[in-house]
Amino acid sequence: MKSRTKKQIKYMSYNPFSLEGKTVLVTGASSGIGRTTAIECSKMGASVIITARNEERLQATMDSLDTNGGQTHQMVLADLSSEEGVNALVDELPHLDGVSLNAGIVKTLPVKFINKDDLTEVLNVNMLGPILLAQRLLKKKKITRGSSVVFTSSIGGVMISTVGNTMYGVSKGGLNAFMKGMALEMASIGIRSNSVNPGFVATNILSAGTISEEDLKKNVSAYPLGRFGKPEDIAHAIIYLLSDASSWVTGHTLVVDGGVILR
Repeated sequence: MKSRTKKQIKYMSYNPFSLEGKTVLVTGASSGIGRTTAIECSKMGASVIITARNEERLQATMDSLDTNGGQTHQMVLADLSSEEGVNALVDELPHLDGVSLNAGIVKTLPVKFINKDDLTEVLNVNMLGPILLAQRLLKKKKITRGSSVVFTSSIGGVMISTVGNTMYGVSKGGLNAFMKGMALEMASIGIRSNSVNPGFVATNILSAGTISEEDLKKNVSAYPLGRFGKPEDIAHAIIYLLSDASSWVTGHTLVVDGGVILR
């Protein structure tokens, strides 16, 4: 067998989606999409900083991060639903090449039963936390030129509405509006801002018991590709937006939904 030339080796190793040499912050990294995104980013060569509120689960994510590329990782406990938590996290961070904002909760209530406490909690976690963190990172100049900020949003409240999910939809719709404004304002200094908007993803949110087995079967039939999303489906979309492969993409809403909005 002939030995490969240097040109062949270089071609085989070429990967525009690589995150090698990049430092990436991943929030909501203790479970679901955030956890999977952190792990997948580490596999793509990134040095990953993970944050969440639950120390035990965050440590489990930390233990799963790939270090085969010699990169080092860091975990920081933080409650990003409060301004104090946001400020404390930012103060600990180095300069970043990428940010993946994933923290999120779901509270299902019909409109006539919405109350201020529940609405405030959903908005704090899903919208205000990510917005204030992005603002603080920019203010403190922790995001370097050429970096990418990716908000995990949803098709809910942005492309579709469903009964009982109005509070969630409001939070995600607001998040997408902020993403576009940030993209416009930061473009002149080379910082990109985009969102990934998933359909139904099989995370621990689905296994929490708030959705019946019958409703799950009914919902999955609406997906042209015949299944719900996996956390990896969303993580790989986030990696695309974090990588140099998307260097001419900003202010974009990337739908990853198995085709459900086609119906």
